[in-house]
Amino acid sequence: MSQAEIVHHSSNDEKVRAFFKGAAAIIPLTVAVLPWGILTGSLAIESGFDPVQSQALSGIIFAGAVQLAIMGMIQAGVGLGSILISALLITSRHFLYSMVMRKNISPLPLKWRLALGFLLTDELFAIANPGQLKRFDRWYALGGGLCFYLGWNLATLGGIIAGASFENLDALGLDFAIAATFIALVIPSIKNAPVLVCVLTALVTSVICQVMQIQVGLLISAPLAMVAGFVCAKATDRGES
Repeated sequence: MSQAEIVHHSSNDEKVRAFFKGAAAIIPLTVAVLPWGILTGSLAIESGFDPVQSQALSGIIFAGAVQLAIMGMIQAGVGLGSILISALLITSRHFLYSMVMRKNISPLPLKWRLALGFLLTDELFAIANPGQLKRFDRWYALGGGLCFYLGWNLATLGGIIAGASFENLDALGLDFAIAATFIALVIPSIKNAPVLVCVLTALVTSVICQVMQIQVGLLISAPLAMVAGFVCAKATDRGES
């Protein structure tokens, strides 16, 4: 075997190891959202979608919160324009994710940018953001993203099958998986006072908006939390100086 072949073989081994390392890293988060995916699949059937359409929602849209919102709005008879605007607002956080990941992903070829952009979820961002990795690895991110994509679609399929066989699956409290997943994503990131202030601000304001039945609570709590965290960080820096 020539030196070039040895280098090429070694490079392929590193890619495979990185791929499976990413898949292993996201498995706990994938398991956590399985009840959420089951609920999504069953609600799609209840909303009048056939099994193929229900699976396509997860296969093409691949956004749990948006899928649940869409199905609820369809059941309520909401128009297409309102559905599209709501979907845009719900997924607006992905713009922030993409800005953080931009310096790592923008140098990659177009096929990689499209693939990782499609697979970028809260969970993938949690394991592959620049603050989590010392060095970004596209194969690590691809492994994590594809593992989560497969898990989500399998859970949706399970929900479709269960939704066609059992009624009122939403009464089992499976939607708590949504809250549990985001709690699991946020808690490990609280490592200093500014982040803690940001989280507590988001928590308090979102609860207030929920109690007051403010539909755009996410758009209120997120900016307020970021501003509070920024102000705390500046105050902390001045205090240390």
